Amino acid sequence: MKIFNDWVLLFERPNWAANPEFGLIDTILEKHPSLYEIVKSEIVLREPESNFGRKDTPSVEQIVRAAIYKEMKGLDYRGLEFAQVDSRICELFIKLDNRKPFSFQLFQKYISRISAPALHELLVAVNCIAIEEGFEDVSRLRQDSTVVKSNIHYPTNNALVWDCIRVSCSILGKLKTEIPDFYYSDYRKGAKKVYFKINVTRSGDKRVNLFHKQLITFTKTINEVADMVKKKAPTDYAAALLMQLEDLLVMMVQVYDMVYRKEITGERVPNDQKLFSIFERHADIIVKGSREVQFGHKVNLATGRSQLILDIDTLRGNPSDTSLYQPTVNRVMEHYQTVPRDLVTDGGYASLDNMRYSTEKGITNVVFNKIVGSLQNRVTSDNLETRLKKWRSGIEANISNWKRGFNIRVCTWKGWTHFQAKVLWSALAYNFRVLTNLMLERLKLQLAAA
Repeated sequence: MKIFNDWVLLFERPNWAANPEFGLIDTILEKHPSLYEIVKSEIVLREPESNFGRKDTPSVEQIVRAAIYKEMKGLDYRGLEFAQVDSRICELFIKLDNRKPFSFQLFQKYISRISAPALHELLVAVNCIAIEEGFEDVSRLRQDSTVVKSNIHYPTNNALVWDCIRVSCSILGKLKTEIPDFYYSDYRKGAKKVYFKINVTRSGDKRVNLFHKQLITFTKTINEVADMVKKKAPTDYAAALLMQLEDLLVMMVQVYDMVYRKEITGERVPNDQKLFSIFERHADIIVKGSREVQFGHKVNLATGRSQLILDIDTLRGNPSDTSLYQPTVNRVMEHYQTVPRDLVTDGGYASLDNMRYSTEKGITNVVFNKIVGSLQNRVTSDNLETRLKKWRSGIEANISNWKRGFNIRVCTWKGWTHFQAKVLWSALAYNFRVLTNLMLERLKLQLAAA
């Protein structure tokens, strides 16, 4: 109740009265400065903090607050820089104290350092505060999975080859300005024509001939890149470009092999040997039942009675829901030091092994929405089973609110580590919003009883 009482006091101030979410977050951070320690080592790395001179670098507290404000408002880094000047609540929340706003490059530098494990620990710490305040008891748990898409165009073999050619030629063109005696052949004009022809060709033999032609051009580009990466760089910029080419060369060889096997020989290439984007190479192909194929990552969530996200895990590949059941339950029990009384999931998680595991862990009521074969739900009454199944359907609304409310249907952050971090930042922001609604409900009850 300490947080609740301090949060109510903020309503006496006009700036906070119109922003209950940031009032709550400010109260939590003020009452629990230990939250900053979770991410401090990753933000500062080996850079020593100084108490002298001009404060041109934001403190750990300001960085964490800025990251939360950015996520709650759905801003990019440039929008965050502008908000420091445009929004009074932003200036107050980040604690600028009439100092010059920090640049978006500075915030991006430090916020991007915070890793997914640290953010998961921060998420658990905030949930523990909610438990202390009486909003959650982890007595009920429900699981479900969803897909967060990567920010890539729909991958086709034709598009991947064209992407490799145009990007490599673009980098080679930049290197020409750094190395005067360097010469290369730009194949983009011819490759682009073939790319469009393949797009509108449906005939099998004509399509194979066009791919033959495109792969010949692709081979020439690969050879140019392979020769170039062996050269020495005269400048630092040239060295950086050569590193990009070296990294790209590995993907070009993989794309060539994949396309040749599929389009020329007609071989079925396994998904684990495919590359779906040269820009977001971590993207996986996700197939859930008869739904549309998606490219990104599967995310497994567990929520409690309060609607808070108690656990969230971003996964590689396309693992079955059955395999996600036990690790999630283990993490919840480890982080919150309690065994849920009721556990309900979709039918995709159902298996005899998972039911047996739940019994060993001491979970009283275990309900799978759909069961097959000899598997039977274990509950104390049929009425409770019905109520748990109805309650399980509520996690669909939680996922929808999380993805739509914080624009996480498509992750725009680049790279696998940043993909994980973005998912966790949005989950943390979602929990703050849920916690604010719970606080407002409690406040209404108190006012009604007064």
